[in-house]
Amino acid sequence: MAAKSYHLFTSIFWFAVVPVFVIIEGLLIVSIIRHRHRAGRGDPVETDAPTKLRWVVVPALVMMLLDLAPFGEEAKTTFELARAPSGDVLDVEVYGHMWWWEFVYPGYRVPKTPASYRLSTANELHIPTGRPVRLVLRSIEPGLRSLPDFKSGAASDLPTGVIHSFWVPQLAGKQDVVPGHDNKITLIADTPGVYRGQCAEYCNLSHANMRLRVVAQTPDDFDDWITAQKRAVVTPDSGPAAEGYQLFVGKGGCLACHTALGVEANTFARVGPNLTHLKSRETFAGATFDNTADNLKRWVKDPPAMKPMRPEQGTGMPNRGLSKEEVDKIVAFLETLQ
Repeated sequence: MAAKSYHLFTSIFWFAVVPVFVIIEGLLIVSIIRHRHRAGRGDPVETDAPTKLRWVVVPALVMMLLDLAPFGEEAKTTFELARAPSGDVLDVEVYGHMWWWEFVYPGYRVPKTPASYRLSTANELHIPTGRPVRLVLRSIEPGLRSLPDFKSGAASDLPTGVIHSFWVPQLAGKQDVVPGHDNKITLIADTPGVYRGQCAEYCNLSHANMRLRVVAQTPDDFDDWITAQKRAVVTPDSGPAAEGYQLFVGKGGCLACHTALGVEANTFARVGPNLTHLKSRETFAGATFDNTADNLKRWVKDPPAMKPMRPEQGTGMPNRGLSKEEVDKIVAFLETLQ
C-alpha cells in the first residue's frame, strides 16, 4: 500500500516541478520585476475579474489532467487505496489514546472472559506477512472528563478525545483518527520485520511521544503470538513478585486503569494499556521507552517525570506516591507478565 502512494508521488513529481512550479514561479518573478513600483509611476489600475478568468480555468484544467490523463493515475490510486481488501483479511481495531495506541483483535476470543472482550495489546501491532490487514481507526479517551456544552455549560454527549493520525511510512500513507468517526486503512507487509510509526497529527502535550511499532511475522510466528497472548496472568507464589502482586491489586491502584487477564477482581479497564503481557513488548509508554526493569522502575515511581501528561485531567498515569521498596516489588511482578 505504501508502494502505491510512493509510485504515484514519483509519477507526478517531475510533471509538477517543471510545468507547474517552474512556469508559475517564473511568471511570478517576471511579474514582480516588470510591475514593480518605480518613481513617477501611478497606482495600479484595477481590472475586471472576468478578463483574467483564464488564470483560474487553465490551472483547473491542468489539475483535471493530472487526475484523468493516462500519465496521471491519482484518481485511480486514490480509489485503490480506499477499497476494502478481499479474501483472508485480518481485522484490527485501532484506538488512539492520549498518548498511546491500543490494538484490538476482534476475531480472537480469549477463554474465560466476557463475550465482549477481545484480545488486545498496546503500541506494538503484530500482523502476519502476506495477509491484508484492515484497520478501523478510532479516537478514544475513557479517562478524559466530558467536555462541556458550549451553550449550556452542561456535560456534553460528544465523544471525548482528540484527532490523531496513524502513520507507518513503510507500510501505508497517513490516515486521521477522529473522535466519533471510523476511518479505515489497509496494511500489507511483504517481509518480516519491525516497521516504526508515529502519530502525525498534533494531539496536544505529548504528541511527539505517541509512537508505534508494527511487528510483521511469518504466519506461523503470528499464530504462536496469538496463542501466547490468550494466556492469563500467572500469580506468583512467593518472593518480591508475590508482594508486588498484592501492591498491584491493592495500594498501587493499577486495576483502576489497566487490564490484567486472570487477576482477581479485574474489570477490563481501558484507561491505560493492557498489562497482561507487558513484557512481551519491546517498548512501553507510547513505544517511547525500552521495556527494561530500570525504565519500568522510573516509570512506576513518577510517570509524568518521564513523559509529559496531565493525569489530573484524566490523560496519563499519575504519580502514586509509592516508596522505592514498593516500586521494586511492583516491577518484580511486572517482570513476570510474559
